[in-house]
Amino acid sequence: MTDVNENTPDVSVIIGAYEAMPYLVKCLESVESQTLGADRIEIVAVDDGSTDGTGEYLEEFATRSKVATRVVRQSNSGGPSRPRNTGLALARGRFVFFLDADDYFGDEALERLVAMADRAGTDVVLGKTVGVNRNAAKSMWNETVERADIYRSNVKYTLSAQKLFRRDLLVRHGMRFDESLRTGEDALFTLEAYLRGNGVSVVSDPTCYYLVGREDGKHLTKTGGYVPRFDSARALMRLIAAHVPAGERRDLLMMRPFAVTLLPQFGPVVLRQPRDVLLAKMKLAAPLMAAHWTPGLARRLKTDERLRLTCVAMDLPDPLVDVVAFLHEGKQPERVRRRGREYLAYPHFRDPALGIPDSAYEVRGAPGPLTVARRRARRLADRTLRHLRRVRAGA
Repeated sequence: MTDVNENTPDVSVIIGAYEAMPYLVKCLESVESQTLGADRIEIVAVDDGSTDGTGEYLEEFATRSKVATRVVRQSNSGGPSRPRNTGLALARGRFVFFLDADDYFGDEALERLVAMADRAGTDVVLGKTVGVNRNAAKSMWNETVERADIYRSNVKYTLSAQKLFRRDLLVRHGMRFDESLRTGEDALFTLEAYLRGNGVSVVSDPTCYYLVGREDGKHLTKTGGYVPRFDSARALMRLIAAHVPAGERRDLLMMRPFAVTLLPQFGPVVLRQPRDVLLAKMKLAAPLMAAHWTPGLARRLKTDERLRLTCVAMDLPDPLVDVVAFLHEGKQPERVRRRGREYLAYPHFRDPALGIPDSAYEVRGAPGPLTVARRRARRLADRTLRHLRRVRAGA
C-alpha cells in the first residue's frame, strides 16, 4: 500500500522529455491551468539527455511554478520507458498520469479523471483524446462509462500510457515499463494495468488530452524496423495468456496484438519489401501463430485479415503475396455460396495444391447483440409453437 496523508498530492504528472522544445512550454502551461488546483498536483519531469534546452527550461520552470516540480536529468536512454520509470519511482501522488512533453491537457482533465476514479473506485481512467496534426483513436469516446468491459469494448484498442493510473496498483504489483522493448512498451504496461486493476473507466467529455504531431518529425521512440514490432506482439500475447484462461475472453483480447501489431506486417508493405524480409517476418510470426492463433480468434477477423494470417500460420508466403496484391489493386472477390455458407473467392480459394481451409475465406464474424437477440427470439418462438401444438393436440 502507498502512504497517503494530507500532504499527498492527488496526481503526480510524470513527464519524460527529450528534445521537447518548444512543445514543452504549452505542455507545462496545461498542467498549471488544471482546475484540480496546483496544490493537488505535482510534476516529476525527467529530461532524457536533451541538447535543445529542454532540461534548462524544466529547471527554470520548477523555480517559478505554483505546481510543485521535481526535475531529473539523465543520459539519453533512446526511448520513453526509462524516463517514465525514473519519474514513477519518485512519484508521491494517489494517482499518476504519464504526460508526453509534446502533448497537453484540457483544463478540466485531471479534475474529471480523479473524480471518476474516486466515484467508480476504478484503477485506470481514460480521458477523451483528440489529435492535433495527427490521428487519434475515436471509437472509445462515444460515451462516459464508469466500468468498461475490457474484453468487449474498444478500450483494448487504446493502450497508450496517457491515462490516469492509481499508484497503489502500480506499487503493489511492482509495475514498470519494459525497457527492453523498443516499441509497444506503453501497450504492455497499460494492458497489465487493465488486467490487474479494479476496473477501467472512460471520460468522454470534455476533451482531456491533446495528442500532438510534431512538425519536425522528432519522436521519443526509435523503433528500428520490424523486429521490435514482433517483440511487442510477443510480449502482449504472453501477458494475455498468463492472465486470461483460454476461451472467448482471451480470444477477444488477443484481437489487439493480432489485428493491430501483427497484421500490418503482412499488409501492402510485403509488396515493397524484399522476399527475404517477408520470410524473416514469417519465421518470427510462426511461434506466435502456433501458440496463440485459435478458431475463436480467427472468426472475429474480417475475411481478408483471417486469410492473410492463415497464410502466415501455414507458411505460405507466395499465396500471401497474391492475396495482398489482389487487395492492393482494389479487386473485389466473387461471392460463392455452398451449403448455406458464403465465401469470398480471394486468390487460391479451394486450390487443392495448397489446402487452405474454406473457413479462411468464409464470410462470418463473432455473433453481435442483434444475432444473439434473434437467436433468443427464435428459441422463444419455437417454445411458443411447441406449446400451442400441445394445446391443440389435447383439445
